[in-house]
Amino acid sequence: MEGDRLTVPPNLEDRSQRSSISSTGPRTLDVLVYLINDAVVRLTVDNLPSATVLELHRLIRDALRLPEYALEVFSLWLVSPLLEVQLKPKHQPYKVCRQWHDLLFRFTSCSEDEIFEDEPSLQLRRNVFFPKRKELQIQDEGVLQLLYEEAKYNILEGRYPCDPADCEMLGALVCRLNLGPYDPGQHTACFLKEKLDSFLPSHLCRRGHGLFSALWKRGTRPPAYEQGLLHAYQMVPEDGACEENAALHRHYRAYLQKCHELPYYGCAFFSGEIDKPSQGFLHRGGRKAVSVAISLEGVYIIDSKEKHVLLGLHFQELSWDHTFPSEEEHILWLEFDGESEGTAVNKLLKVYSKQAELMSGLIEYCIELNAAAEGDLIDSSTPPPEPQSPPARRPHPKLQRQNSVLCSRIQHLSTIDYVDDGKEIRRVKPRRTVSFFGRQLSNTATSYSAVRGAENLEQG
Repeated sequence: MEGDRLTVPPNLEDRSQRSSISSTGPRTLDVLVYLINDAVVRLTVDNLPSATVLELHRLIRDALRLPEYALEVFSLWLVSPLLEVQLKPKHQPYKVCRQWHDLLFRFTSCSEDEIFEDEPSLQLRRNVFFPKRKELQIQDEGVLQLLYEEAKYNILEGRYPCDPADCEMLGALVCRLNLGPYDPGQHTACFLKEKLDSFLPSHLCRRGHGLFSALWKRGTRPPAYEQGLLHAYQMVPEDGACEENAALHRHYRAYLQKCHELPYYGCAFFSGEIDKPSQGFLHRGGRKAVSVAISLEGVYIIDSKEKHVLLGLHFQELSWDHTFPSEEEHILWLEFDGESEGTAVNKLLKVYSKQAELMSGLIEYCIELNAAAEGDLIDSSTPPPEPQSPPARRPHPKLQRQNSVLCSRIQHLSTIDYVDDGKEIRRVKPRRTVSFFGRQLSNTATSYSAVRGAENLEQG
């Protein structure tokens, strides 16, 4: 296909079984490193048990003929359907693989049978700690394609929730990269329908297979998503004087730039559950499955079923804690500003997950990285806000849709509301560690602060 022009060295195979290590001799082992599109880089490594991630990373970079800075852009991950772990440069993948079942017992709630049948694969993925702003400086086509393939995978799998109009725009770029320039004689709605799940997220494609799909077949108009995708494909800009390789480079970059508008682009993802709000006469709630996405910028709670954001917070807008009150319930607590019946309160959200310890550690590490790089990130031309005036809540850039999947849905959350040192609306509050804001530099704008009780506040 036109979009798959990454130079493939002789030791790169198309498909393989999901096993990353196999023996080839008494002193050497074959290591299979998977790319996001399931292509495989086969490496023959001496003394594999002591080989570090950095050493393997350099071999992969040489095999794919990537520039030196690719070591900063990508990392090696151990991935299975049960757990995803980004490895540090000093880690030894062979030894981590030997401990994989222990990690699953510690960080998942899977059964023993599921754990013992699970086997991780070694994958090359984007480094969670690589800043988005640096991607804009990348010119190498091989690096851009790898980033594009990973972003496309996350869009199509629904890991990056995206509004339908933006899905169509991104799908149109995939059409252009896979099928070439739009050809009205070949590229029709019926043609795109056969490959729709290659261009649009799977949950959007599945929604067209019920009653409404049957009704559509009785008419002459194609389904709305196919028609929208076709129209967006027609609108992809073309430059007749531009060579095809340069055009592909431009479209890779356009896809990534659009994905950069998604606040959870480049996040690490964890699984968890939150309490549902009480509903009905019996006040039944239950729990809702969520994905917790954490990046250098903040934390995002995503509804795993509905594919939309429930809560999005920058680090300046929250405080957090990790507790494990019992052997079974590990909890990540997120604290942020809110309202309850017109009263300003602090809100606490409980995220139940055996990966809460990993989430808390990643949040703390991201904050430390931001503090270390703050001098490079602050725009000296922008004056700091007034210290006593929290900045107004900012609308999400370039997205004004009221029902956007990117908008937080506080009303869908069951939170604990309280006022610090005052008459509590609810008297339940977790152990509070030293606030993150105590570690903020003085010139960093923050909008979160504990709400103090007022004398006229009614007790709930």
